[in-house]
Amino acid sequence: MKVTVLLGGDSPERDVSLASGAGMIRALRARGHEVFAVDPALPPGESAEPRAAKIGELPPAAPSPLPPEAVFAWLHSRPVLSADVVCIALHGGKGEDGTIQALLEAAGAAYTGSGILGSALAMNKDRAKALFREAGVGTAPHLLLDAASAAARAGAREAIERSFGFPVVVKPNCQGSSVGFSFVPDPASLDEALVTAGCFGGGCLVERYVSGRELTAAVLDGVALPLVEIIPEGGFYDYRRKYQKGRTRYVAPAEVEPDLAERMRVEAVLACRALDCRDYARVDFRLPPGGAPQCLEVNTLPGMTELSLVPMAAKAAGIDFEELVERICAMGASRKR
Repeated sequence: MKVTVLLGGDSPERDVSLASGAGMIRALRARGHEVFAVDPALPPGESAEPRAAKIGELPPAAPSPLPPEAVFAWLHSRPVLSADVVCIALHGGKGEDGTIQALLEAAGAAYTGSGILGSALAMNKDRAKALFREAGVGTAPHLLLDAASAAARAGAREAIERSFGFPVVVKPNCQGSSVGFSFVPDPASLDEALVTAGCFGGGCLVERYVSGRELTAAVLDGVALPLVEIIPEGGFYDYRRKYQKGRTRYVAPAEVEPDLAERMRVEAVLACRALDCRDYARVDFRLPPGGAPQCLEVNTLPGMTELSLVPMAAKAAGIDFEELVERICAMGASRKR
């Protein structure tokens, strides 16, 4: 196949995307495919060939915006127009919310991952959780709140107390990789968390905190792979603990009672269907002691770094990283017009 990998971009997950893209490019070249790299955030003519990709402890600042005449240059480039498939290794922002997908559809390019609708729904956590409930997938109660002013934040505190009380988790409604995430044990910590999440726009999702184990189910071509348990060392699974070696321990396959593990795999597939996802995705859960699993979110373009969860789940199912990436690209290429 002739594959063009989109990586980088201008979202807070740029570093993660560069690392994912670099890994996918290596895997595809090792399988003998012709691979090009394109970074939509770089000026036309600047090489996007990934160098030593390193994920920092915090999300990076966005690169300088391109001039208007250069914004869509990548879309009309030869690597994109001549590719058998465009492999999207972007994370967050316009790369994952349906925008890039819409541009590629308009250009007639085949691409990997969920389409416009699935991408948009999954990125909007408030809408996604409503659809989970309709599909019978358990998810914690939540509120979508405005944090733009002191008065709005005061109203948010009252709304939380009326609805489900503290502790809660606060995060941007339309971000991934735990960007802007805060655990809020009591009302005194709420304002700061709302301001942090509100910086990213799209409203603040406030969710009742669910104690217990953190697990994830990767779904590949409609089939849920073995569960992976995430055990962060000394805190929550935030941006640092996701991407810094030694800060989190993983168990794959997770040590979960078989009937419960099967229930979570079924709910993962249902969650993906509810959002109209395709090809591959990752579904995150919390499992409270003695309780039912609670779906947190669906990631339509999950990380593909050496610490990423989808490759771990695939390995537990007997699928190595090179095969996983090749299969994802083959699914996208099958839709080429």
